[in-house]
Amino acid sequence: MATTAELFEEPFVADEYIERLVWRTPGGGSRGGPEAFDPKRLLEEFVNHIQELQIMDERIQRKVEKLEQQCQKEAKEFARKVQELQKSNQVAFQHFQELDEHISYVATKVCHLGDQLEGVNTPRQRAVEAQKLMKYFNEFLDGELKSDVFTNSEKIKEAADIIQKLHLIAQELPFDRFSEVKSKIASKYHDLECQLIQEFTGAQRRGEISRMREVAAVLLHFKGYSHCVDVYIKQCQEGAYLRNDIFEDAAILCQRVNKQVGDIFSNPETVLAKLIQNVFEIKLQSFVKDQLQECWKSDAEQYLKSLYDLYTRTTNLSSKLMEFNLGTDKQTFLSKLIKSIFISYLESYIEIETGYLKSRSAMILQRYYDSKNHQKRSIGTGGIQDLKERIRQRTNLPLGPSIDTHGETFLSQEVVVNLLQETKQAFERCHRLSDPSDLPRNAFRIFTILVEFLCIEHIDYALETGLAGIPSSDSKNANLYFLDVVHQANTIFHLFDKQFNDHLMPLISSSPKLSECLQKKKK
Repeated sequence: MATTAELFEEPFVADEYIERLVWRTPGGGSRGGPEAFDPKRLLEEFVNHIQELQIMDERIQRKVEKLEQQCQKEAKEFARKVQELQKSNQVAFQHFQELDEHISYVATKVCHLGDQLEGVNTPRQRAVEAQKLMKYFNEFLDGELKSDVFTNSEKIKEAADIIQKLHLIAQELPFDRFSEVKSKIASKYHDLECQLIQEFTGAQRRGEISRMREVAAVLLHFKGYSHCVDVYIKQCQEGAYLRNDIFEDAAILCQRVNKQVGDIFSNPETVLAKLIQNVFEIKLQSFVKDQLQECWKSDAEQYLKSLYDLYTRTTNLSSKLMEFNLGTDKQTFLSKLIKSIFISYLESYIEIETGYLKSRSAMILQRYYDSKNHQKRSIGTGGIQDLKERIRQRTNLPLGPSIDTHGETFLSQEVVVNLLQETKQAFERCHRLSDPSDLPRNAFRIFTILVEFLCIEHIDYALETGLAGIPSSDSKNANLYFLDVVHQANTIFHLFDKQFNDHLMPLISSSPKLSECLQKKKK
């Protein structure tokens, strides 16, 4: 049997099993040659192994039956235990329901009892509080404050609560009978209010946020609460403007206060809005006034540049402040603050802009003609159509002697670039500084100045001068001078047209002024 068991140590394969059996049987294999082969011995070994296998099969079968019986027994035992657990669980659930009902009943009784106690205790507490207030009121009536709450400086919070209530009561009393005591209560009210504000100020300087929050909560019920906020705003700005850029300083200040104000006040958005209003109406307004006052009348160019720069930086600061909680309509709030600073400057802006642009354009042209030692003469004002007719007449009829221009076209690329650059800057300022309702009209005024000095005073004048330089029809020498003038004028007009599309069109595209500008451009 041991030998048979050893043969089953590896996975069973019939062919390999027989081979191993033959190999182990003496005379059963090829060892020793054909003479050593003994078929009877091999048959006997096969018969013995078959018997051993049968015995092993019977033994395994008995073991399987025994295990099956044991498994069935354990299954019955497990089922019995499960039934017992289910029964005990049902009993426990019933007990839980009974306990829950009992707890609900007790809770109802407790709530009812609590309501009854509260109904009794609340009037009692009010009576006790009224008695204490009457006691404190009598001290004011007698003119001598003996209670520890008024004499101990560490109990200023309790004293503030009492005096605030006494102050409300005193306001209801008739003045003729209680004028003296009302005056004493008002005086103590004012003294405590001042002490609380001083305490708040000291806590702010020491950086004690928790103490500031406590004092602010007490002052919330006093008339001087707004003064507490003013003190906070004033001290927040001490040492805040150390850089040369007041706008960056203001943004950093507001960011710092925004992180802190919620830990101190119960209405942080109101306090932050008041700080921003203070910054705009005092610091920024004063700064803008100082910057613009220097060049108000002496230097229009610098004034316009400064106004544009200051207004742009102020609106950028406003955009940064939009991320803070300032109440419901912060857009309108910030817009009003900006308007309060710049309203007086924006009302007169377009007049200063057009006046400067006219004088600047005239100076650019005059400087050019002076450099050519040329004295401008008067020209016709008939426009392009009239000019075409005069060219036709000039090239067909002898209308008098021609003017010798010595080949000078009187058109300058530098002059054109300067005029267009000045106008471009004027359009940018107009876009930023004009009210949306006035923007198309203001842009049209700037465009009119450009047409006057670039198209009429420079291009039309050069064409008129070139036309006068065309020789008469009986002249024997050909002169292409006028064609050079036309070529340069055409190039300049393309630059003019580009600025019209790039800088003017966005300002007037949705207004009735568009048709007027297009009509003026065609003339």
